Amino acid sequence: MPTTGPLELFLGDQVRLRKPHPCGAFDWTVVRLGADIGLRCHGCNHKVLLPRRTLEKRLKTFIVRGEGFSVAEALVAARHPAPQSSSADPA
Repeated sequence: MPTTGPLELFLGDQVRLRKPHPCGAFDWTVVRLGADIGLRCHGCNHKVLLPRRTLEKRLKTFIVRGEGFSVAEALVAARHPAPQSSSADPA
């Protein structure tokens, strides 16, 4: 079974988890990165630390990606340019 690396998270990412916080909110903002991920609840501003693996299991979707995501996309695009289509007439 192939393994993938850890999920790429960035400060400011807004995520939706599978189960609600006791205040009823499903949405959280990433405020700390590392082996443990810091999250702030959108409903009550409560801050929690979750192990990265636990967050990866509970994550349902990304609502908004943090600003680091666009920087990472730009770096990937710079390293791997899109193939050029050949529209020149062969002579």
